[in-house]
Amino acid sequence: MKNKSRRPKRKSAHPRDLRRHRNLAMTKPCLKLRIGTRESALAMAQTELVVEKLKELHPSYEWEIVSMKTKGDEILNKTLSKIGEKSLFTRELENALTAEEVDLVVHSLKDLPTTLPDGLSIGAILEREEPEDAVVFPANSTARSLSDLDDGATIGTSSLRRIAQLRRKFSDFEFKSVRGNLSTRLRKLDNDKVYDALVLAVAGLKRLGWNDRISEKLSPDQCLYAVGQGAIAVECRTSDAVVTELLRDLNHNDTALRCLAERSFMKALEGGCSVPLGVYSTMEGRTLHLEGGVFAFDGQQAIIKTKELFFKDGGEKGQGECLVGIHCSKLKDADVKQAIRLGEDLASEMLKEGAKELLDKARQDAKNSSL
Repeated sequence: MKNKSRRPKRKSAHPRDLRRHRNLAMTKPCLKLRIGTRESALAMAQTELVVEKLKELHPSYEWEIVSMKTKGDEILNKTLSKIGEKSLFTRELENALTAEEVDLVVHSLKDLPTTLPDGLSIGAILEREEPEDAVVFPANSTARSLSDLDDGATIGTSSLRRIAQLRRKFSDFEFKSVRGNLSTRLRKLDNDKVYDALVLAVAGLKRLGWNDRISEKLSPDQCLYAVGQGAIAVECRTSDAVVTELLRDLNHNDTALRCLAERSFMKALEGGCSVPLGVYSTMEGRTLHLEGGVFAFDGQQAIIKTKELFFKDGGEKGQGECLVGIHCSKLKDADVKQAIRLGEDLASEMLKEGAKELLDKARQDAKNSSL
């Protein structure tokens, strides 16, 4: 009776209880949990990376990967900005998570809006891969950087952020939409002879083993990257104490603090994939540096500012508060609040200089464009 009285109450109707699972783990060879993911090669590679780390941390569990298509995977004849919806690559996964058809889902963090559906949160952010953008040329090209291309060269990308920034330095380039998974895009580059180069995320190329296709990595003064780019996020039901606990040790604190600042910056500006907004962040010791930029669609105007903070020591671990979609139980409350404030303060300074008006116009110009 004494042991029974210590058993904690379930906080939700979810069928798994943390202590029950710990007891079962000692008596059964494995317990199975289901991980949802998109079915693209990159999404599967990222999910397998998460599974590998979870197996190391929790060898008594078995992990089943459940793949599915999202709306963003199916609509390939429009740029993301013209589809005009949020959660294009996440909604179906989140619906399955809410319905308890899967126990957790793996995303590229840049695909996740700053406000998640009720009851869901990011339980872990893995250590970030290089977040910069890369230039990839056709297999037979002798070019090694964008500056090697002639005026009028055609660059393949569907990102308004990339287009707006690259137009600032390469105003004579033509930008043409390219959609599909990475292998499809590279096949179009090599075989269709439509593009002189593609601009893609370094992280995706590296995770698929295509490092040799990277000819140039774009520096921050050439192209600020997308909020959360290069980071893998694992989303779960906030009330699921078992999964939340299992994910805690996956979290990489420095990456999480950088992404908290980036996501709070984007949220304050009401940005997303439909506007040209970019960031660059670093964490050196206890100093977090954040650079943010918003750009006119034609590349003729930009507002770029930087801020940094030195984290003051002290404070307790978080109480599980969910901020900009991230469950912050492993981070110190003081650190979380300072990272959030850094992003908000940077956005506030830029709003005073006309960032909202610039983004609103860029959004409309993109809708009216031929891209």
